[in-house]
Amino acid sequence: MKKILFAAVAAIALTSAMPAAAADMGARYNYNKAPAYAAPIYTWTGFYLGAHLGGAFGGNNNFNGLALGDNDARFMGGVQAGADWQFYGNWVVGAEGQYSWLSRNNNSVVFPGGFVYGNDQRGLASVTARLGYSFGPALVYVKGGYAYADNRETVTFAGVPIGFTLDTNHNHGWTLGGGVEYMFAPSWAVKAEYQYYDFGDSRFTAPAPLVPFGTFHNDEHSLKVGVNYRFNFTSPVVARY
Repeated sequence: MKKILFAAVAAIALTSAMPAAAADMGARYNYNKAPAYAAPIYTWTGFYLGAHLGGAFGGNNNFNGLALGDNDARFMGGVQAGADWQFYGNWVVGAEGQYSWLSRNNNSVVFPGGFVYGNDQRGLASVTARLGYSFGPALVYVKGGYAYADNRETVTFAGVPIGFTLDTNHNHGWTLGGGVEYMFAPSWAVKAEYQYYDFGDSRFTAPAPLVPFGTFHNDEHSLKVGVNYRFNFTSPVVARY
């Protein structure tokens, strides 16, 4: 009887001790917490290569109002490359080189007397500085610098090409523009941009019948959309505990 009573007391004591032991084991067991989400850290520092499409059209220019040019929009497409550096948090400074091919001639001017001036402008190029402000994956910027026009000019009289001279070479000028760029995926960004090109005034010094018509202003407006591959996207950082 004593043995049975002792065995019963021992069983009760063992049963009572099991929850405490289990609780103690649970307290000692380490559970890994799920890592907290951290938003991607975007940086605009680095190099990029890209391409663009758009349209260009000349200003409403003329020779003293006597001979008007063709200002219809032309298709343009080209490439760009550049580098940016992000500083003081959100500010971005950089440099960019760009070349755009143009679809067709935009300037054809008919003068009284049978003279026709043609400007086959095959391309526009620029080397610019760029300053922008970043809102995470979005960058708003302005740009400006040197511009180049790839021109092939002719003058004809009664359909026959003739020699001519201008007082200035309007292949070289300046440009100013601005736009927005947006990182939509790691290393990839899209952009939309307006750019103005100014190549100054020109006037004929020969042949003599064209000299009295005065100066002609050479400028272009352009709207472009493009895509850049950037070598500078920083992957999301995940906090560890």
